[in-house]
Amino acid sequence: METIIKPITKPQRRRSRLHSSEARVAYICMIPAILGLIFLTYLPLLGVLGISMTNWTGLKNPQFVGFSNYITLFTTDPYIKDSIIATLYFAFLSVAGSMIYSLFVAMLLNRKIPARGFFRAVFYVPFVLPAAAIYVGWSWLYEANFGFFNYLLSTIGLNKVLFIADSNYVIPSLSLIAVWLSGNLIVIFLAGLQSVPSVYHEAAEMDGANGWNRFRHVTLPCMTPIIFYNLLLSLIANLQVVTPALALTNGGPGNSSRFMTYLMYDQAFVNYKLGYACATTFIIFAILAAFTAVLFKTSKRWIFSEGDEDK
Repeated sequence: METIIKPITKPQRRRSRLHSSEARVAYICMIPAILGLIFLTYLPLLGVLGISMTNWTGLKNPQFVGFSNYITLFTTDPYIKDSIIATLYFAFLSVAGSMIYSLFVAMLLNRKIPARGFFRAVFYVPFVLPAAAIYVGWSWLYEANFGFFNYLLSTIGLNKVLFIADSNYVIPSLSLIAVWLSGNLIVIFLAGLQSVPSVYHEAAEMDGANGWNRFRHVTLPCMTPIIFYNLLLSLIANLQVVTPALALTNGGPGNSSRFMTYLMYDQAFVNYKLGYACATTFIIFAILAAFTAVLFKTSKRWIFSEGDEDK
């Protein structure tokens, strides 16, 4: 049987040229972003990896020591284990609390309530305020003797709590502040809620679905791309936490709030062990990369898109 080869028509040639022209424009527009990634992300990351293999102190010429800094970190460093545990514990509480709190507030602010614009601004303002000032303000609320929270506890007959001076309470107390500061997540969730097609809710309501069923089977599936984005954003931010330790606890009590970024700061700018600090930095990057990779790998199982029904 002969194979019939159809000639390429002029409209097809025009479409092909148009697509190649659009591709060239797209690549040209991507050049600034690609250059930014190379010079502001990848090259500095390689520089950190290189410095982590030296004993550079910033005051003398660096000497190559190979993986000595990494071996010391995981064999003799007295802080690294507690630091990793504190960081992961804080990130877990902060991410889980921020996601629940932000989605709940966003759903309230999405309803037709009086002064809705005012309340939206109120919940967003903490995110744009200086972080150090926020933590100092919360330290007055947490104060052991005259703080507002302990005053409330004393009025109902409970014992006072050393919120940031007790190793059992310091991480949950700092996580509560991080949750309160998640105004950016509220705004993103609010935008996502407003983009959920109203026809889905109307169809579910006609089928007799109550409010909980509409939230579970309509709102949540449509919001999964926004949930993924906020989850990723919150995870990256909270795994790099340093401000609470700098502003309130100085890594204490004991080592209970000595986060990895605070450990890196202490190594670099207090003890002038820049090579050692870069090794800690690369460990932080490896933990971030691992969690991000897991999140992207599992996202296909639970992120809903309208095209999924056709596949």
